[in-house]
Amino acid sequence: MEKIKVGIIGPGNIGSDLMYKVMKSKNLQMHHMAGIVESEGIKRAAGLGFKTSITGVDAIAADPDVRIVFDATSAKAHQHNAPILKAAGKIAIDMTPAAIGPYVVPCVNLDQLSDEVNFNMVTCGGQATVPIAYAINRAADAEYVEIVSCISSKSAGPGTRANIDEFTETTAKALHIVGGADRSKAIIVLNPADPPLMMTNTIYALVRNPDEKKIVESVNEIIGEIQSYVPGYRLRVPPVLDGNKVTVIIEVEGAGDFLPAYSGNLDIINQAAVAVAEKLASKMLS
Repeated sequence: MEKIKVGIIGPGNIGSDLMYKVMKSKNLQMHHMAGIVESEGIKRAAGLGFKTSITGVDAIAADPDVRIVFDATSAKAHQHNAPILKAAGKIAIDMTPAAIGPYVVPCVNLDQLSDEVNFNMVTCGGQATVPIAYAINRAADAEYVEIVSCISSKSAGPGTRANIDEFTETTAKALHIVGGADRSKAIIVLNPADPPLMMTNTIYALVRNPDEKKIVESVNEIIGEIQSYVPGYRLRVPPVLDGNKVTVIIEVEGAGDFLPAYSGNLDIINQAAVAVAEKLASKMLS
């Protein structure tokens, strides 16, 4: 069966986990892992028989077999990489908060963006909370949404820590642009608890039409859609209404492909990115 070959820039935790997820894909074929040093991630990919290089984006751009590229570097690096990938005719799936391309949350707006060449995966918190904000807004017209994304400190690597400002800004914008809230705010908390806790996301919304039945139905529907590509996504506290205030709490357990199960923050953005690539590959193959 024909598959679309993909490359990954950034062989760290996210890039390595992406590699294992791509290996399970029905439409995608892992082909090329690129970094800038001979890291453990590069050695891991080479050991699995994949093409590797340490010249970063240039190696991927020059590889004629690669059609879809996951950029798992940093916001600053993707600003450099994006025009190079575009000039090389590659479709870029941006795992950083650079937001050069449009925000994409698969269960909300992927079908509207299928002709783009650069897809921004928002943030881990965005993938976990924007769908809930969207579900609340379509049912009850949200005038304000605020989210608190709590992740294990052990699952926050140097890239996450370096991009905390971008995380809060990008997530807040996505809650408005994709989620539909008139105003929005995002907060991230790195939890040092040991043993590490699962990723937990609390969504608060002020709504104009507080209809509990419609909100619950809408939230449950979107959760079912997310679980089709993120099985570990689940309600911890279902929608609770207090006047016009809605509170929902979501927990995300990782699939354990490469990262531990408590790293739901990394797992959800990777699962969402693969879902985007799967859809694009299916279109290419048809």
